[in-house]
Amino acid sequence: MIANTPGDISDANFLTVAEVAAMMRVSKMTVYRLVHNGDLAAARVGRSFRVREEDANEYIRRSFYDAG
Repeated sequence: MIANTPGDISDANFLTVAEVAAMMRVSKMTVYRLVHNGDLAAARVGRSFRVREEDANEYIRRSFYDAG
């Protein structure tokens, strides 16, 4: 049996497009656009996409800007 290394993909928590949309408070179509444009990393599973929770959080972190 092989031990999991830190950062191993098997440790990742995957979210559906609907879960990402709810987390970001945007529509599912917006999440699909982000995925198709390459702005948000996703894995295709059958006919649907799964986004690592870490990638969704990183996208939100990168999106902040100083408006003041």
